[in-house]
Amino acid sequence: MATPLAQATLGDLPVPTPGYDRGAVTVGIVHFGVGGFHRAHQAMYLDALMQQGKARDWGICGVGVLEADRRMAEVTTAQDDLYTLVEKHADGRREARVIGSIVEYLYAPDDPEAVLARLTAPTTRIVSLTVTEGGYHRNASTGEFDDRDPAVRADLDAAPGTAPRTTFGYVVEALRRRREDGTGPFTVMSCDNIQGNGHVAQSMI
Repeated sequence: MATPLAQATLGDLPVPTPGYDRGAVTVGIVHFGVGGFHRAHQAMYLDALMQQGKARDWGICGVGVLEADRRMAEVTTAQDDLYTLVEKHADGRREARVIGSIVEYLYAPDDPEAVLARLTAPTTRIVSLTVTEGGYHRNASTGEFDDRDPAVRADLDAAPGTAPRTTFGYVVEALRRRREDGTGPFTVMSCDNIQGNGHVAQSMI
């Protein structure tokens, strides 16, 4: 019978697991769109640094905004935010290891204020994105912001303090709150495969 992946079973697994105290890792990055690309790259590199005794204040809080993200929320909760990464080498060898750098996952529709609290925390210094090209609501013909999505319209028309419905709605509301309370801004870091992704994120926001 396979051993379920959880914090309590790490010592029973036949693959490398986090050798650091995940309870001592603090969140420094909030990431929207926890998919395969994020887990195989950004989260993996941070885990490698944590294994070296570094970056313990750069733990990741993943956030899901879409209905399709509910399944990810269920899985991460069941596995204490742990997952197994399998790396395939050029010679065909496969190496598996458990990644522990994601220390929290929030499903925004269930608790918008928890997401905003994490975004406005002074310890949050980066908000990173892998939300696909469509997640930027950029008109392919004009390059301008496309506000026809009902969720986008709801965010644009909402009164200040209203729970957002989109990724950019959360980013803007969090920055508004941080400005009001003097916390200061965070860095928005686009990790999507879009030419000039940082500039696109800046202009769309």
